[in-house]
Amino acid sequence: MQFKVPQFLDIEDKIFGPFTFKQFVYLSGGAGLCFTLYKLLGLFWGAIPILAVAGFALALTFYRPNNKPFVNMLEAGFNYLIQDKLYIWKRKKSPQRRSAEDAETLKVKPREDLERSSRLGANKLRDLAWSLDVLDLQKHQNVSDKL
Repeated sequence: MQFKVPQFLDIEDKIFGPFTFKQFVYLSGGAGLCFTLYKLLGLFWGAIPILAVAGFALALTFYRPNNKPFVNMLEAGFNYLIQDKLYIWKRKKSPQRRSAEDAETLKVKPREDLERSSRLGANKLRDLAWSLDVLDLQKHQNVSDKL
């Protein structure tokens, strides 16, 4: 027995002509607020607020950054503004201490420096994958030697 699987679940239905319900609400709310501003402030004093509200309503309706609704970006920005932030900084070393440490680092041999940087700066996952590849190759060589 075959079942029909619903597809295109992420596409909203067009209810009011070419607009979805959310788009219609954004446009009608923006138009209502623009009309209210026009009646309260008049055209001369209300031009800038009306343009701002109309632009915001149009952005909510049609602007899709990274193919996601503009509302998601606003929500992320608002959450970032209200959440606690953690700032971490390093204390600067004094010039006397820094010069002594620089002198010590100059005394280190280049080969030891290279070995130390490769050990400390390498990606652990890459090292693990490399060691597995080498072990795997050694295993294949041992098997081929036995044959």
